[in-house]
Amino acid sequence: MTQYQVTVNDQTLQRLFSGDSQLAQLLESILNQVLEAQVSEHLRAERYERTEERQGYRNGYKPHQLTTRVGTLTLRVPQVREGGFSTELFARYQRSEQALVLTLMEMVVNGVSSRKVARVTEELCGREFAKSTVADLSKTLDPLVEAWNERDLSPRHYPFLIVDALVVKVREDGRVRSCSALIATGVNAEGYREILGLQLGDSESEKSWTDFFRWLKARGLCGVDLVVSDNHGGLTTAVRVQFQGASWQRCQMHLGANIGSATPKALQEELHARVRAIFEAPDLETARALLAKVVADYESVAPTAIATLERGFDDATAVLALPLAYRKRLRTSNGQERLNEEIRRRERVIRIFPARASVIRLLGALLMEQDEAWSTGKRYLDMTAYWQWRAAGRHDAQEGGQTLTA
Repeated sequence: MTQYQVTVNDQTLQRLFSGDSQLAQLLESILNQVLEAQVSEHLRAERYERTEERQGYRNGYKPHQLTTRVGTLTLRVPQVREGGFSTELFARYQRSEQALVLTLMEMVVNGVSSRKVARVTEELCGREFAKSTVADLSKTLDPLVEAWNERDLSPRHYPFLIVDALVVKVREDGRVRSCSALIATGVNAEGYREILGLQLGDSESEKSWTDFFRWLKARGLCGVDLVVSDNHGGLTTAVRVQFQGASWQRCQMHLGANIGSATPKALQEELHARVRAIFEAPDLETARALLAKVVADYESVAPTAIATLERGFDDATAVLALPLAYRKRLRTSNGQERLNEEIRRRERVIRIFPARASVIRLLGALLMEQDEAWSTGKRYLDMTAYWQWRAAGRHDAQEGGQTLTA
């Protein structure tokens, strides 16, 4: 991923740290410098630089206004004589900003916003806007989110699938209801992460997850060998039915937390270390041997914790069937949890969405941006060893567990 050198003048920094609100000015300065770096990269030459690699010449600037939560920025977009220079900065940045502002506007026009929301919206959008304004803006953004969320997945295989959900509140029929935003992340055959889709369900029930997985498969999801998730009953049942032949990896972090909460306080630290050693064992045989020792040592003093460990052992060690290089990142759903935290940062501003369409718009725009960052960033996993392992036919079944597909 391209990195840019950004500088900030002393006056701006001084005002920022003294409490004088200069966030808009600071952001404007940073984005203008990013644009300068991008045009230099496009032309393969800095301003006034003489080089044989130069691909063209600058031709002044064009102002471009960008509405953000810290105010309206006026950016200086470099122009090139021969044309051809474009930047994705506005498209990526504005999709989530537009979605956030649109949701705030919907709350105001529907008369359900707090005074704080109304004040922020007025600062961002001006004091006068109507339902027609919201509708016009939605017509631009909603088709982009829908096209991304319904895209064809069949061109690639996705050996690893990580799924999770977060609960959001939506106002419907004059009442506030909770619904679950179901999100799937896949690691494709080349080792890059992709956000495969977002769908709303009335709960994290088996039916909601089943409908979600059927929708992903109808769009072309295939080649799944391992599904990583927490231990929600409806989710795990749907995984076993919809991805028969694949392994299910129970998130070790969540299981560890369940074991810890059932352990007497005086024993929590030492038992946590022993459980972690089981999860980090080099192979299943070693993990079973370590489990037997832990059971013998703690069964009488922490019976509930040990029962929880024994029940979850097979599912939490499914990842040991994979080559060592893939276990660390696939033993938990931490990556998905971090993604949810980023969504929560924006979602907290809204608190209660005015409609389900607003949820899809805002969360979809945020997920689109993250998906683009992953696709243009570093590869998440080097899949070479995995495909070699597959070709060698090393699909040893775990005793009492499911096997990986051949």
